[in-house]
Amino acid sequence: MITLDFAGQKADASTRRALSDLSLSVAKCKKIVVVTGAGISCSSGIPDFRSSDGLYALVKEKYPDVVLKGRDLFDASLFRDPTSTAVFYTFIAQLKQSIDAATPGPTHHFLQLLDSKKKLLRSYTQNIDGFEAKAGLLGSASQEAKSNGKGKSKIRTKEVRNVQLHGDIHRVRCRSCSAEYACTDEHLRMFNEGIAPDCPECLERAEARVARSARSIKVGSLRPAIVLYDEPHPLGDDIGTIQCADVSRKPDMLIIMGTSLKVHGLKKLVKEFAKTVHSAGPSSPSKAKKWSGKVVFVNRTPPAAEWAGIIDYHVVGETDEWVGKVTEDWKKMRPSDWEIQQTLVATDGDVSMNGNFKVVASTKTKAGKDTKKKPRKDEENVPPPPTAMVLSTPDITSLPVRDVFTPPLSPSKRRQATSHYSVESSPSKRRTMPPLKKGLEDGARGLLFAAKKPDVSMDLYDDMNDLSMQSPPKAKPPKTGRAIRVGA
Repeated sequence: MITLDFAGQKADASTRRALSDLSLSVAKCKKIVVVTGAGISCSSGIPDFRSSDGLYALVKEKYPDVVLKGRDLFDASLFRDPTSTAVFYTFIAQLKQSIDAATPGPTHHFLQLLDSKKKLLRSYTQNIDGFEAKAGLLGSASQEAKSNGKGKSKIRTKEVRNVQLHGDIHRVRCRSCSAEYACTDEHLRMFNEGIAPDCPECLERAEARVARSARSIKVGSLRPAIVLYDEPHPLGDDIGTIQCADVSRKPDMLIIMGTSLKVHGLKKLVKEFAKTVHSAGPSSPSKAKKWSGKVVFVNRTPPAAEWAGIIDYHVVGETDEWVGKVTEDWKKMRPSDWEIQQTLVATDGDVSMNGNFKVVASTKTKAGKDTKKKPRKDEENVPPPPTAMVLSTPDITSLPVRDVFTPPLSPSKRRQATSHYSVESSPSKRRTMPPLKKGLEDGARGLLFAAKKPDVSMDLYDDMNDLSMQSPPKAKPPKTGRAIRVGA
């Protein structure tokens, strides 16, 4: 285990380099598991448990004769004694009022930052203040996480971002029927007096049984919906399902902040995650991804000796200061993760570069799920309104329209006739005779079958032959008898 003193980093160069390496690991890892305790809420004004000014010391100082130790006030056995039960209710009511007046600290917002950057695999917390939900992480004990399906799961495990291991002080639960309700001002008023309110659901059932002359049942009392020591968790099965799912996804970094790691159940959870994270890291220093596979513990007090070999780095200091340095180094090392894309539109119909623009969308390029602005349903497929365009060239429509000469098509692109053997296809295929009429007259029929006579019709026939494409016959030389040899 390497111990890094956050306050002494200015004087030690090796500490500065080691802290910068941890910041780079946070910036590069994509599946980070964070386990937190009461130490991350100290800056919000909520005391932790085991420090000199924590809750245990405050309880012992305020009620010295009622409880032996401060831990006894958060043990399930306190309900056996009415006096310790009344003290418990009074103390929880005062703690709830101080939590309502406080706001989330920098560490809570850092968890939400990791989630928005798609780097947070899951957050597990021992805190009951619900500050993670105020920062934007859906808690397992909140009403929004309740499952309305028919399955065995009581919560929507896939949507839960922060697992509340010790319950939620903002809700109350019946000790008899386990019905849950939001903690109201009336509940706090009765808790502050040391009185437990009756369960409305049990009271309604009891009155219904009395109305039908049935045997009356016991009416349960409401108590803060937090998990005490030696008490089973109402959502234990669902939390076990979430933990197994996160282990199977093989996280690449584990950050533990603000807890002393004393609770048995939390120790088991941290050791299992640490084993998985170390298996995801590089097997040798020479291999790539040296920034993965680290287990970091941030707390003012050191962990016990049993964590040697499990925790890699112990950062001594406040969690708020460490997350502030990680965020600052992250912005310097990887500025592209912090770029924001803005969508601008012109105002007053001016589309020139000198017009006024307004931002209609601002999305983070790395963290946002979708950088495109989705169109509204009522404006889908609607053309934009016409805007006045200012052009530097004369309007084209004002110019006179001239006749454009179209060149003739090439022979290969001319329209072909339906029949290949047409008269116009080639001169050699043109008809040399006119088509005969159907049904010849008697005079014309004699021209075909009778002897030739010098007639007007024959002259007409000769004229028709002259109009054809045939060349005239060549004249034959006259016959003179024997040829006379010259020079004989």
